[in-house]
Amino acid sequence: MVTANAPGAPSVERSARTWPYGCGGNMEGSEKILAKGNEAIAMAAIDAGCLLYFGYPITPQNDIPEFLSKELPALGGVFIQAESEIASINLLLGASATGTRAMTSSSSPGISLMQEGISYMGGSELPAVIINISRSGPGLGGISPSQGDYFQATRGGGHGDYRMIVLAPSTVQEMYDLTHLAFDLSDKYRNPAMILGDALIGQMKEPLLRIKPEKMDLPPKDWALTGAEGRKPRLIKSLYLQDGELSEHNWKLYGKYERMKKEEVRFETFQVGGARLMVAAFGSIARVSRTSVEMAREEGMEVGLIRPITLFPFPEQAFHDLSKKVKTFLTVELNTGQMVEDVRLSVDRDVEVHFYGRPPGSLPTPEEILEEIRKHYP
Repeated sequence: MVTANAPGAPSVERSARTWPYGCGGNMEGSEKILAKGNEAIAMAAIDAGCLLYFGYPITPQNDIPEFLSKELPALGGVFIQAESEIASINLLLGASATGTRAMTSSSSPGISLMQEGISYMGGSELPAVIINISRSGPGLGGISPSQGDYFQATRGGGHGDYRMIVLAPSTVQEMYDLTHLAFDLSDKYRNPAMILGDALIGQMKEPLLRIKPEKMDLPPKDWALTGAEGRKPRLIKSLYLQDGELSEHNWKLYGKYERMKKEEVRFETFQVGGARLMVAAFGSIARVSRTSVEMAREEGMEVGLIRPITLFPFPEQAFHDLSKKVKTFLTVELNTGQMVEDVRLSVDRDVEVHFYGRPPGSLPTPEEILEEIRKHYP
């Protein structure tokens, strides 16, 4: 663990790979600006070298295509508003097959429409970034913040045995930093990567330090379809019909996902020293939960917080290690219970895991979460 807090501030521990960006990049010419979370994603995409965007409008992510529709053509890039989300994901599939960095964005029901294409990309091992600024559901639901897409994002969502890298920012700065990371991890593993935000973080304005990160050491794209003149033809596909061929391919994918679990887990812990109850939360609700933890500490309760940043790979070992000392967990989510299942799978058998959820339509206050902490504090 590494400490990243100001002198005299409450201790914040982050996994060694929590912050790969924002502190090691080129600071020259950087400045703080006030930006929406959606705008931060769009800026990060451009700074990461993404010049191809395909999407279809849907609230509450429309700031992303609005920003890119203006900026990309001026940079020599391509912005296409497709006729649907289905068209968007298939345009993304074709663009990513050329080895060029490309992105799409949408919100919950739009992401649902993309699932077949995402599965094809997973099966074809194509890197691209998919942004979900999630809204409430099921069905059309509404435009209020929700974390109801956790299952869809972390379980693949489409058909077959595949997984996506899923990153969950909780600040505008992280919307920027983790979008950079999503592009790099996507290229590193030849795999789709998703930023799972929500309407709250997408529309929120906060200070943003726009820093180009240090480059990750990435493998060459010797698989990309760039025209076969002067080289042997290349084939990208997800259809395997020969005996044993598909089984071999699925085990290859499985090995890649297991490697992600070993190398790419990211999480943050706060005030875990001596904790008797651990709050688990991700994304926007983790911000509210942190305030509740601070209030509980002021009342003399020994409470900590663990915030998964990678939802896949999930920080299973971190939860398991904490559960050796902390025997009560409270999972807080903006849904009726999804991440709580991964928490229960990760902790020791003798640990109590409680759940406090808020379906879409309203946000819990720090005081309401504090009341739940009081209720379950051992």
